[in-house]
Amino acid sequence: MAEVTGSIEHTPRSGWQRFWDRGGWWRALLFAVLYVAVYLGVGWLLGATGLGPDSGEELLDSSDTVFFGLLLPILVMSLLLVAFLSTMRWRREVFGPQPVAGRPWMWVAVVLVLVPVVLHLVATDWSSYDVTVVLTVLALGLCIGFAEEVLTRGVAVTMLRRAGYGEKVVMVLSSLLFALLHASNLVSGQDLLTVGTTVVYAFGFGTMMYLSMRVTGSIVPAILLHAATDPTTILATSGVDTHGAHAGSDALNTFAGTFNVLFVAVAILAVFLVSGRAGKSAAPTQG
Repeated sequence: MAEVTGSIEHTPRSGWQRFWDRGGWWRALLFAVLYVAVYLGVGWLLGATGLGPDSGEELLDSSDTVFFGLLLPILVMSLLLVAFLSTMRWRREVFGPQPVAGRPWMWVAVVLVLVPVVLHLVATDWSSYDVTVVLTVLALGLCIGFAEEVLTRGVAVTMLRRAGYGEKVVMVLSSLLFALLHASNLVSGQDLLTVGTTVVYAFGFGTMMYLSMRVTGSIVPAILLHAATDPTTILATSGVDTHGAHAGSDALNTFAGTFNVLFVAVAILAVFLVSGRAGKSAAPTQG
């Protein structure tokens, strides 16, 4: 006989579902490690089959190099995350209304993220790119925003809340998890200082995404904000975590880069301000 929880009827959970349903920080970490391993594996497979760009080839030279070098691996991960949510029947939990309402001050996170997006749009040397490259980079941004937000603000936050953690801990741990994802850049040959700086920035940006999700009441705005950040940064700087040959205005890019420090500063402040706990009820609670 089907089990009934509240007003929602469902069939008995499988061992796979029960394992992840228990949640907890170490399961969230395990899931993130598996995500990174599969992502790197897809990238390695593309390189081994010759579909990826040559090591000396500029990623933004053509739409093909962007697609095979950057977009395809993250697209695969997006589809795998959708499949995971389907097997867990978590789609409503991840994409539905937030169980803990946000506070008005959290809107500062949305504003802080939007300002560098606008600056990068103005700074970009649009004439140096083929339109197909621009469109492919925008598609890349959408996939990055979807995959990374569903992973960290969706799956990880769900696991942490299911384990009973308060929202302060949920925010910090999910942001740390997001930051640690970027440590995988060491595998691609980036130097330790660059990776370390990126990890610190990613913690601040991850916190901005958590606050955006809380104050808007949904993960969707966080996905869209994230989806706007990465491609505008890539196009303005003509590279990924670097400046390429077609980089736009140095002054505007530098100014936009200063917001990384603001992200971290607000993240630290948020540790003292965020409170609340997601209860068993779907009704939002203030915190």
